[in-house]
Amino acid sequence: MLLVDDERIIVEGISLTVDWNASNTELAGTARNGLDALAFIESHVPDIVISDIKMPGMNGLQLVEKVHEKYPHIAFILLSGFSEFDFARTAMQFGVKHYLLKPCNENSITEALSEVIAELEQQQSQKSFMLNIQKELSKVLPHAKEQFLKELVTNKTYGKRDWDDYGELFHITMENDQVQLLLFQIEGKFEFEHMFAIKNIAQDVLGKSIVLLSTTIGKHVLLLIKETEDTSSLFVLLNEIKKTFSTYYKLDATVAVSDPRQIVHARKMYRETLECLNYQFYLGEGSIITQKDVEREDDESIKAFFYDEEPLCMHVKSGDWTYVQSELQHYFSLLADSRMDTHLSKSYVIPLYISIVRQGKPEEINEYLKKIASFDQFYTLRTIEQFVTENAEQICLHNFHFQIKKHSGIIHKMIQVIEEHLSNPGLSLNWVASEILYMNADYLGKLFKKETGEKFSNYVVRLRMEKAVEEIEKTGDVKVFELAEKFGFGDNPQYFSQVFKKHTGFTPSDFKRSP
Repeated sequence: MLLVDDERIIVEGISLTVDWNASNTELAGTARNGLDALAFIESHVPDIVISDIKMPGMNGLQLVEKVHEKYPHIAFILLSGFSEFDFARTAMQFGVKHYLLKPCNENSITEALSEVIAELEQQQSQKSFMLNIQKELSKVLPHAKEQFLKELVTNKTYGKRDWDDYGELFHITMENDQVQLLLFQIEGKFEFEHMFAIKNIAQDVLGKSIVLLSTTIGKHVLLLIKETEDTSSLFVLLNEIKKTFSTYYKLDATVAVSDPRQIVHARKMYRETLECLNYQFYLGEGSIITQKDVEREDDESIKAFFYDEEPLCMHVKSGDWTYVQSELQHYFSLLADSRMDTHLSKSYVIPLYISIVRQGKPEEINEYLKKIASFDQFYTLRTIEQFVTENAEQICLHNFHFQIKKHSGIIHKMIQVIEEHLSNPGLSLNWVASEILYMNADYLGKLFKKETGEKFSNYVVRLRMEKAVEEIEKTGDVKVFELAEKFGFGDNPQYFSQVFKKHTGFTPSDFKRSP
């Protein structure tokens, strides 16, 4: 306590007559005027000041005004004479409740002190109570914020006034009322702790100035953020969140971003983000999906999805993996552009898969068909494409090796027929196809050239000439007409000679005479 009066006798009288200990107070000092008192107050900050009003330099009212500006908690008891009572009333506006008329005795001062102390103790009690309340509130406030956000987007409609009240309670300020929602979905197997991890990472990366509220809702993490006009910069931050989360936890996350709207439309924005997550089926896990990505034409204008699978199946059967791979990429691209819902898309893929596996080995078809149950576990079109492509490749490669073996057997048979009928003038591709192998001549011709590198007719001519050379070298005096007859030229030795010269550079006669 500080006692202030310019009359020494009053200061000494009050100092000596009042039982300060009985009043649970300590007289910390005295001052002769307002200026000295202000200096003492600034250095010691007492709880109570008993001060005369009329003093030189700075009177009591001026002292009250100065102290109230900087130390509003300091209580004042003012002393004055009758003539100054009206003047003293102005002190009431600075919280001064106690005013004693001079001369005042020990009892009146003690009574005033008791009242002031009781008021100060009540204020301290209230302050302590409020501090405890604030401490407890700080513990539950994060949970209250999370619960409020859940209710905001799911089962309760809040008006503008409700939001203003909650915004004040949660100390949330916005330059405008446009906000956005971010919905994170962790991909693969994850623990509940991973949701809190990505929420904390997102809050750190985006910053407190951007994130207004956050919560976990179901298996998702939801953030309410201030509107970001620069979408590209937001995407940079979202990719940083995903990268940081993936680095620490080896998990990927898909992010859905709502369009900016007023806070009262939070439920609509939440439905938008859920719809965006559904389209990860087409865009793939780990994508950042906005409303622009899921925009589609009206249902009435969407054409029915149609795909002729017969050419694809024919190439699977023949083992032409290059064609099959390219065609599957084209098929899934068409399916992605159709933007059908997940179940409808699967209903188109499954029949195609069944048609593909039917081109495989009969004894393995059932095993491939059992894999259809795997479709329930696929949540993106990309994973379905990988599944179908991998199985189609296995079937194609098996068919390719089977066709090679089959083709090799056919070609071996054709060569055997050529060698056995080399003297037959009617030996031709059509004759072999129709009379010996009973197969399509065009197909045999292409197959023969693919396997041997020569056309069937060229192969026959070359082999006849090689055999004729061997015959000449072996016998020496063989006749040209005999050679023609023996190697399929019948009774046309002249034509035989022309073909022989074209093949060897010599006529048969010259060749016999050559060294």
